[in-house]
Amino acid sequence: TDWRVIFIWLCSPECSMIAAMRLKIRPETAADADQVFAVEAAAFDRPAEAELVQKLQQSGVETISLVAVLDDEVVGHILFSPMTIKNDEEEWTAVGLGPVAVSPNHQNKGIGSELCRAGLAACLQAGYELAFVLGHSNYYPRFGFTPSAPLGLRCEFNAPDEAFMVTELVPGALHNKRGTVYYYPLFSGV
Repeated sequence: TDWRVIFIWLCSPECSMIAAMRLKIRPETAADADQVFAVEAAAFDRPAEAELVQKLQQSGVETISLVAVLDDEVVGHILFSPMTIKNDEEEWTAVGLGPVAVSPNHQNKGIGSELCRAGLAACLQAGYELAFVLGHSNYYPRFGFTPSAPLGLRCEFNAPDEAFMVTELVPGALHNKRGTVYYYPLFSGV
């Protein structure tokens, strides 16, 4: 481990507040389920995203699910689930970011950003080459996301072009990939 890199990461301006708060980001466990549900429901001010997370996990689909823990309390959560890119000739697997949520009383402290960074690193480690997100066009570019429509990749849902974005986890992964991007079927209910 290169401790200088870790020290620099912990001391970056964006995360200085959360480093001081003793934030830990780790894989979600079964014991976290109730707290994750509460965080998701509170952050979105409705239960739909929390119920989606619950259904995805109960369905047995392989997800990457991380929690942000502060003083033994889950204050944030991020989920990545498999996606499929299809065109008339080929099909590829990718991963989709979402939902990501932070408890309302812990928002705007960099926790969501740290969850995104850790989650994308976990997706790369799991072997994914591309990640998609349907979200705020002013927030996600800081993690390398760019609109996917100009690259020939369209969302299955009727989403604004600027809101459906992609990032390469592996350089060159977008080469010759064009088509429609499909979420895991449970997303159609949200």
